[in-house]
Amino acid sequence: MLDRPDAVTAAALARLYDLDLLSDPGDLDLYRALADRAAGPILELAAGTGRVAVPLAGAGHRVTAVDLDPAMLARARAAAEAAGIGEDRLRLIEADLLGLHLPEVGRFGLAFIALNSILLLSSRAAQRQAVATLAAHLAPGGIATVDVWLPDAEDLARFDGRIILEWPRTDPETGLLVTKSGSAQHDAATGVVTLTTIFEEGPQGAPPARWVRHDRLRLLSADELASFAEDAGLRVEIIAGGYELDPLGPRSERAVLVAVRP
Repeated sequence: MLDRPDAVTAAALARLYDLDLLSDPGDLDLYRALADRAAGPILELAAGTGRVAVPLAGAGHRVTAVDLDPAMLARARAAAEAAGIGEDRLRLIEADLLGLHLPEVGRFGLAFIALNSILLLSSRAAQRQAVATLAAHLAPGGIATVDVWLPDAEDLARFDGRIILEWPRTDPETGLLVTKSGSAQHDAATGVVTLTTIFEEGPQGAPPARWVRHDRLRLLSADELASFAEDAGLRVEIIAGGYELDPLGPRSERAVLVAVRP
């Protein structure tokens, strides 16, 4: 996010993040398969509310999840406790992924950044450093994975600042009706999409509470993602066009990097 909200706003936005992702993005099976393939513990950077980390830990893997947002990590901790997952399986660390150097550096079997989170880093140098951080924490033979959104020309043409209703939904935690609207603006000169997300929640017929989130996404191409991995000393196994690791093509909506530390 562009700003650091107060604690109440941060907690609301973390809860609404989970509500937004009730629409499954479809990546969990990929990370389960990679975790089963990996030899050693797992590291997730920008882990958020534990959407991926908690199920992996629940499947018996040892997972370290790192995020900068304490409100997100609080929800991850609550989800782990609800699932009966202890700290021996899931360790949550509040830290900036840039410059991260855990004691287990060089020992992880899988390290990943899921669901566009690398796009929240504001510069090419920071994104390259994030991939280097993944690589540095891997054991030989360890797997690094990053997935990013690839908007097409039609998407970018629509990012002109107009506000679009994305969904109305009932929050199962509060019972309140929530609507999500969003606005996006694309700067072709910098490759940055500025997002404003507006959540309004309340009972029918009553004034809603409003929560606003601002983000800047620095878009990445598949070629850039591959070059970041190679610069970090990784061997690119595949740049796929989706979570089923189908070939990347002109109509692919995302790029999924799978690379291995020699």
